Amino acid sequence: MSGVARDQDVDIDLGQLVRAVWARRLRILTITLVGAGIAFAGAKIMSPQYRSETRLLIEPRAPAFANTQQINDASAGPLMDELNIASQVQLLQSADLLKKVINDLKLYNLPEFDDAANGSAMSSILVKLHLKKNPLENPPEERIIDAFIERLQVYQVPGSRVIGINFTSKDPKLAAAIPNAMANVYLSTQSGAKLDSNSEATRWLEPEIEGLRQKVSEAEKKVAKYRTTHGLLQTNGTTTFPAQQLNDISAELTRVRGDKANAEARAQSVRNALSSGEAFDTLPDIMSSQAIQRLKGTESGLQSQISDLQTSLLNNHPRLKSLRAQLSDIRTQIRQETQKILASIENEAKVADLRAKELERQSDTVQATSARAGEDEVGLNALEREATAQRQLLETYLVRYREAASRADSNSSPADARIVSRAIEPVDPYFPKVVPIVIVAAVATLIISAIVIMLAELFSGRALRPVDVSPKLTEESKAIEEEHVPEAAPVVAKAVRKPVQPSMLAIVAEEDDAVEAVKAAEEAPEDDNEFSVASVADYLTSSRAPLAIAISPTGDNGSAATVSLTRMLADAGRRVILIDMTGSGCPTELMAEDRSALGVTDLLCGEAAFGDTIHSDRLSDAHLIPQGQSDVRRAMRGVDRLSLLLDALAAAYDLVVVECGAADVAGVSRLTRSRDIEIILSLPEVEETIFVTLMTEFQAAGYERVVLMSGGEGAEQALGRAA
Repeated sequence: MSGVARDQDVDIDLGQLVRAVWARRLRILTITLVGAGIAFAGAKIMSPQYRSETRLLIEPRAPAFANTQQINDASAGPLMDELNIASQVQLLQSADLLKKVINDLKLYNLPEFDDAANGSAMSSILVKLHLKKNPLENPPEERIIDAFIERLQVYQVPGSRVIGINFTSKDPKLAAAIPNAMANVYLSTQSGAKLDSNSEATRWLEPEIEGLRQKVSEAEKKVAKYRTTHGLLQTNGTTTFPAQQLNDISAELTRVRGDKANAEARAQSVRNALSSGEAFDTLPDIMSSQAIQRLKGTESGLQSQISDLQTSLLNNHPRLKSLRAQLSDIRTQIRQETQKILASIENEAKVADLRAKELERQSDTVQATSARAGEDEVGLNALEREATAQRQLLETYLVRYREAASRADSNSSPADARIVSRAIEPVDPYFPKVVPIVIVAAVATLIISAIVIMLAELFSGRALRPVDVSPKLTEESKAIEEEHVPEAAPVVAKAVRKPVQPSMLAIVAEEDDAVEAVKAAEEAPEDDNEFSVASVADYLTSSRAPLAIAISPTGDNGSAATVSLTRMLADAGRRVILIDMTGSGCPTELMAEDRSALGVTDLLCGEAAFGDTIHSDRLSDAHLIPQGQSDVRRAMRGVDRLSLLLDALAAAYDLVVVECGAADVAGVSRLTRSRDIEIILSLPEVEETIFVTLMTEFQAAGYERVVLMSGGEGAEQALGRAA
């Protein structure tokens, strides 16, 4: 993967996925148009299918001459039941009804309903492989019914008694004719069934009615003879005179007792109010008295005057005393008037009690007379019940007979359903819908193309980034990428302008040779002095400086020592990254898996994203920003942006090592904005003149921490073998 080690934790770069899709937008658009064109052509090639629908309303129907009572009786029948509606749906799909429709419309002559006779080559192959049953084994009539049922749909409209009949056909006229024909056959079948039932009913009712007429006549004669013999006179049709008199007395007695109880309750409520001193405003008997109303009005006026005068007069003022005395007199009068009302209510209760006693005496007298008549009425009632039952049965049979006879004679018996919507010949095909198919195909092609491109980016590693780059690093990197490169910046970095060798070191050996060179550099024997690579690594581990600038005046030998230093720090558990600012690209050759990986020059030229320039060392846990492939001079015009890059990296790593090659003090000063850094002079073989000169220059420029790193002979030998 580009920029990601095999064992390194990575995250998905959503921005890179979007950029990859956008970069291939023309290809995606072309594929989408091709997919839409194929869908359009396929939809046009398909045979159009037309659909039409007829709707039936299931409801009880009677002839026009039927009365309202008959209609109401029919509406209460089982036709309102959901199960009955479902049964009608099944009846519409019965084989007998379908056969009649097929024969009426002569559908057996149409190839559309017998595709098995003209089977396709694929169907024949499947039949020979025993993967499909041979349709010719079925009778022609069964094949036609099966094809008919496949195109038919009968359903109940939810929440109603409406049944829909849908039919799909290649012929729009046939799609409308078949549902209408099915509805007509269904109504005819229902009407014929009702006519048959009417004829059977008339034949059965005729002898039954004759027998009932004789029974009713005999029963009524018995009732009249019994009433005359026992003297049971009727007052209002069915009730005798003693019974009527007793009913009137009982009703009057009940009313009088109610009046008595009401009067006693009213009197008790007034007494309770007087004894407890409660207000009389809630008692209707008291408040309905006009005298009480006048006194209450006077009381309210006096209270209002007293309240007004208390705000301006003392309590002992004569005016206030006079008003209070008047208020007391008014209240006394109200109480006296209440006593009068109580006495009146008590008198009403006494009168009601006397009236009740008189009515009870009369009731006892009438009960004795009625008891004797009641014994005679027992036999009379039995005779009347028998006569009434026979009469009602006769009337019912007569009504049913007349209805059935009239319907049978007139052949008028409408089915319990009617057509509410007839099928019409459709203009537009039901299938295929060209526009929706093209839109769905285009959207699906667009989404699949984008997904394929994203998967390619993920599997290639271009959309992956290391997870150990902190959020702050990402934010600062965006600021670096969005900043414009100043065009007039001078060329100041001698680290890439003045390498020791005139050209970049060409490492043409195989990867195994490079690995062997690096291992030799790391395993080279070190001097037992404080300036060895291991000693400098220990020093940097204890240092708090976030940035270390490595200067290699002698060229690639010093750069190889810096690589060894970086790997030692990574092995010690430090999160370290090395930036290759050399002219030869030696650190890139030693650490990167791909020599052409994106690097610092690409970032400064704006040709690479920040996350794409960070790569893993192939032999350690350290990270690397390679030299890059862009023009060095053009990249150095934006060298001022490099200080922002270093600040961002310092926030994400424990130590940032910048290998500058043979750089001077002026170039290093342009890279850093502070003096809190470590300057490392990488001199595998110490040359006193070079060391003293560089030490003096850096100390004069204000860099107090300048460290010598020597003893890298092993790295020099390894580079020699790799070259």
